Amino acid sequence: MKTLLVQTAFLGDVILSTPLLTNIHTIDPKAELWVLTTPAAAPLIERDPLVKGVLVFDKRGAFRGMRGLFAFAMQLRDQRFERVYSLHRSFRTALLLFLANIPERIGFRDAVGSFLYTRRVKKANALHAVERSLSLLTPFLDHFDDSLRLYPPAEQDVSNQVASLSQSRPVVLVPGSAWKTKRWDAQGFRGVAEHYLAAGHSVAVVGAPDEQEIALEVCQGLEVVNLAGRTSLSEMMFLIQHASVVVCNDSMALHLASSFQTPTVAIFCATSPEFGFGPWKNRAVVVEKKGLYCKPCRRHGGNVCPTGTESCMRDVSCREVIEAVDGLLCESCPHPSLS
Repeated sequence: MKTLLVQTAFLGDVILSTPLLTNIHTIDPKAELWVLTTPAAAPLIERDPLVKGVLVFDKRGAFRGMRGLFAFAMQLRDQRFERVYSLHRSFRTALLLFLANIPERIGFRDAVGSFLYTRRVKKANALHAVERSLSLLTPFLDHFDDSLRLYPPAEQDVSNQVASLSQSRPVVLVPGSAWKTKRWDAQGFRGVAEHYLAAGHSVAVVGAPDEQEIALEVCQGLEVVNLAGRTSLSEMMFLIQHASVVVCNDSMALHLASSFQTPTVAIFCATSPEFGFGPWKNRAVVVEKKGLYCKPCRRHGGNVCPTGTESCMRDVSCREVIEAVDGLLCESCPHPSLS
């Protein structure tokens, strides 16, 4: 059966959806499995051995608007998929799959446009997003393999700088996030970098091209390898896989680290792990400023602090993060804490 999985949300959501690939294969081991996702997310999926192919839906570019939607639907129709699982809950997605004439369309009951699906599944009120996503498969399975699955590139497929750096098992800092209120103060990350440089660790900073300014604030004047905006997503995956520890915000990097079981300290500023996007089955510590009446302020954060105080971003101490990192390093290394 030619089968399609649709996930066109944020990169972190795509990572947390990867257990569905394992379980769809369990449902039908002979299925020819394809994934429909965004241009940015394709590198997260394209090396998976269970996936026959990745279809890129550039919904904000070449296929934007209703004309683009119809054009892409005709391309999907030509693929002759027999079944589709849709994690995305927008009306646009439901309409796309209807127009593509896929006979069996499975989506969540609370999706906008769910009436366009042939099977509507109740979404679980689970604590973690992984479990909520897997609930789409409850009509077919009683038990799930809930392991995240990502396949980074081979060493020969990354830059010499990334390959060389990974051999030192660096402390990797990821100070960016898509939302400004999810970013811990850059001076906090800088303090962490200074501490582990002094302790003899190699330290690297990674991030997207639009996060170069905050990366520079963390790195300037320090012997930190600043790779923000200078690596592909695949190379970032490779580096996080080989890190000794990752220090990041509530962001995609947290989910990359969970996928590779890389020890992680995650700083939650405006958001909360209670929303279901915290570490998943990994040695990880969440650090956050508790007791704030305004926290969490939004499910996905925002670009402006609603109170103007930025307390959740500025009042997490550098020492608290360093102690959390030291605890993880102690667990994974034979030597005592480096603090």
